[in-house]
Amino acid sequence: MKLTQKQLASLAKVSTPTVSRFEQAQKDLQLSSMLAILDVLGMTDKRSLVFAEPEYKAESEAVTFFGRDGKARLRCRISREALDDHFSDGGRLRPEAAFKKHRPAIEALARRKYLLDHRELDGSVLIRTGDVV
Repeated sequence: MKLTQKQLASLAKVSTPTVSRFEQAQKDLQLSSMLAILDVLGMTDKRSLVFAEPEYKAESEAVTFFGRDGKARLRCRISREALDDHFSDGGRLRPEAAFKKHRPAIEALARRKYLLDHRELDGSVLIRTGDVV
């Protein structure tokens, strides 16, 4: 970016010696300072996927639910096979009940796939049985 240490420090709102210690990979830096520097350098990921909407739709092959990254709405799905294999409590729960009971864990899986850019061709997230560890 052709920035001097002083310019980078000013943009990151840290001291010039902090930028110097950062460049030398010293271990006595505060996390907030490192993140501020990385942010100025464009090296932080600002994406987040939240699931505030209780909306979901149980279908024969999958349960579809939606998340948001800022204003963008993202379609997420968990396959019926993944629900049956990992969330049905030994076959005692139907897919819809399994989804409701284990929703936080399922949303965490969808969030992880999204942040790792493991998406389908249409941009959606599909959780398959092999994605559950």
